[in-house]
Amino acid sequence: MTLIASSTVLKAAQQVKLFIMDVDGVLTDGRIFIRDNGEEIKSFHTLDGHGLKMLHKHGIQTAIITGRDAPSVGIRVQQLGIHHYFKGIADKRSCYQQLLAKLGLEEQHCAYIGDDVVDLPVMKHCALAVAVANAHPLVLKNADYITQASGGNGAVREVCDMLLDAQGYLEADLAEYLV
Repeated sequence: MTLIASSTVLKAAQQVKLFIMDVDGVLTDGRIFIRDNGEEIKSFHTLDGHGLKMLHKHGIQTAIITGRDAPSVGIRVQQLGIHHYFKGIADKRSCYQQLLAKLGLEEQHCAYIGDDVVDLPVMKHCALAVAVANAHPLVLKNADYITQASGGNGAVREVCDMLLDAQGYLEADLAEYLV
């Protein structure tokens, strides 16, 4: 199963050891529902969750760097086994650099998926900068790859499949479900 991506994108995807995500507009559709009691409600796509678990199976670490601090995201992080979770981050690039130093990784080992201009400081320094289909125009302009799916609608799974395909795992992983 080969996904539509340039040879340059696939070459970068082969080297990815860390997949970093924003939340609102990427893992969700960007809408935030607020109940009368102040509780926030977000909607996550199950396709994204399974894709992330497939990455974990092959040793690809996952991280979230988000500017917000929503309890529902923390719950989802635990459910999915996300390795690194940074919430309430105003300076995403500094957080990214600290994470790389902690893990001993280089920028060529990282992919980042975002949707808004606050994601650009990290996207511009990753080997593989991904924008969701409905991202801000400046983010789309600076992306190496633009998903076919919009944020919150399987865009993260699309990238997971691309990473797994580029690294030679996807076909066998999907074949397990056809027995």
